[in-house]
Amino acid sequence: MPNKLSQFWQDLKRRNVVRVVTVYAASAFVILELVDIITEPFGLPDWTLKFVVVILTVGLIVAIILSWIYDIHPEGGIVKTKPARKVKPEEIPKSSNSWKIASYISFVVIVGLIVLNIIPRSGQSKVEQFLDKSIAVLPFINDSPEETEMYFINGTMESILDNLCKIKDLRVVSRTSVEQYRDNLKPVPVVAKEMNVSYILEGSGLKNGNNIRLTIQLIDALNDRHLWSETYDRNTSEIFGLQSEIAQLVAGEIKAVITPDEKTRIEKTPTSDLVAYGYYQRGYEEETKWWTNRDTLALHRAEELFMKALERDPTYARAYAQMAWVCFGKHSSMKDYMSEEFGDSLLTYANMALQFDNQLAEAYDVKGNYYNITGDWEKAKESWNRAIEFNPNYWDTYWSLGDYYSGREKADSAILYYTRASLLNRGSSLPLFLRSMGSIYAVYGFEGKAKENYRQAFELEGDSGNYYWDLGFLEQQTGNWAKAIDYYKQALKERQYEYELEKNLGYCYFCLKQYEKSIEYYSSYFRNLQNKEGELDAEAAHRLAYSYWNNGFAKEAEFYFDEGIRLNERLNELGRWWSRQKYTYYRLAGIYAFRGEKKKAYEYLENFINKPVMPLYMVNIIKIDPLFDNIRDEPEFQQIVRAVEDKYQAEHERIRQWLEENDL
Repeated sequence: MPNKLSQFWQDLKRRNVVRVVTVYAASAFVILELVDIITEPFGLPDWTLKFVVVILTVGLIVAIILSWIYDIHPEGGIVKTKPARKVKPEEIPKSSNSWKIASYISFVVIVGLIVLNIIPRSGQSKVEQFLDKSIAVLPFINDSPEETEMYFINGTMESILDNLCKIKDLRVVSRTSVEQYRDNLKPVPVVAKEMNVSYILEGSGLKNGNNIRLTIQLIDALNDRHLWSETYDRNTSEIFGLQSEIAQLVAGEIKAVITPDEKTRIEKTPTSDLVAYGYYQRGYEEETKWWTNRDTLALHRAEELFMKALERDPTYARAYAQMAWVCFGKHSSMKDYMSEEFGDSLLTYANMALQFDNQLAEAYDVKGNYYNITGDWEKAKESWNRAIEFNPNYWDTYWSLGDYYSGREKADSAILYYTRASLLNRGSSLPLFLRSMGSIYAVYGFEGKAKENYRQAFELEGDSGNYYWDLGFLEQQTGNWAKAIDYYKQALKERQYEYELEKNLGYCYFCLKQYEKSIEYYSSYFRNLQNKEGELDAEAAHRLAYSYWNNGFAKEAEFYFDEGIRLNERLNELGRWWSRQKYTYYRLAGIYAFRGEKKKAYEYLENFINKPVMPLYMVNIIKIDPLFDNIRDEPEFQQIVRAVEDKYQAEHERIRQWLEENDL
């Protein structure tokens, strides 16, 4: 048997079958690669590649048969190959060099194409892996005769989107992202590119009395082709089941895996009362106006509608969660923030929501924000992680976690979460994420990266006021205070109502020791702040005080120094963010150093220097801060200055290495 196999193999080689197959296979591989490349640009049908595979397979069989029967001789052309038993040894033709070269080249081509197509490409970033199975749900068209039914159609779209968001194996861009297409229709491929998704879900709804007709279609956005469409005629009492059914069908078409727990959450009915559902949807629309335009009247209307929903259904968890957000919007002033009762009502509503639905992401998200602001960071992180567990596509939580890690001065984690938020919210918030990342880069000395993010944000929103503000912030971090002033003044021309810019100008003039100008901007800032927030600013009081003292206003100086002590000690007592990050201790140290109470000054400085991370602006301000002139030349103070510099340099280097490791 082995001898026969050996003879058969020798006969295959004698008849050049092996070489024909090798050359044919290489040519077929090249043809398939070419067809795969041109199919989409030339608009060829999806079955083109399969058709070519069939043709090439048939061709291979024909080539094998012909090469067995016939051979090509240089002298005689195409001749029929003799059987092995009739061929004398001296008649066996020698292989031509051209056949050998063709065979070798073909073998190399085959191996190369297999390597390129079979071995997975390495080096994929975390962000690229996050893009798989992505979809945007466009605003549904309201075909109802009554325009007032729009909120019901919007609510249906929102609920389908929300159900899809609960699937971890799927990336779903937010409703905030797609609202821009409601009255600004664009071709599907354009929308997909702007939203950075592979699939688009479109829909329209007709509500007539207690009946609703929904028409849904799923589109493969990359190839601009319909994958699936369906029309549903249902009673409005079946709306929740329909929303769940559609979401699961869409996920199935995209091949997204739905776990049993996710399926349970998708099929959970939020309320059995359709009237309560109607109040909730109208309230949600009003609340959206508040977050978008800071429309105070809309916030009050939202509160009334959510309360009506709860009157109809006291177990409506989502209505409680939105009431918590209403409280957040109503009680977010500096005066509220300095109160010990800050957020009590917010926390009550969030806990009520979780009492009726302990897997409600919105409730965990608002609790996370509450704990973050009040300084209980571990509970904040725990709440946000729970929110993501139950809604892996909740962009608000990723944004909050970005702010959380930015506030804790953990730049790498902040950048990762901001990036995730930017993949889920491709709407008006996208420039904000870019600006936030730019500010992180600025704080830790990466000027080029900061400018790159600021430029991208400006290109998206075209807001020169924000752009000048960002550039001013960058120059302020690096200690270029005169240049920062120029940018801030340009921003202030377009943002006259933004008194935060006055605060920044007051700070920069303070650093330049131009105290009259510092008083001008700081005092205007404090007036506006007092009128709006009902409280002064713990961050700036001591600097305004010193500016007054330097210009001979002793009474005003003492007032603001005392206010600086009161406000910063209050923040320490409440355990707010500024206290947790030790900046309150730096301010208090400056006041006591100026007043000649060195022991107290050093006590606060020792607490401050325990910060594990120091930003760039602290390096620049501590070197020139006039509040420390009384102790500046003392070895103990100079040691603190060096410690600030060393901690900044260590963090800058750590972040630099992280950026390199992540190809950033």
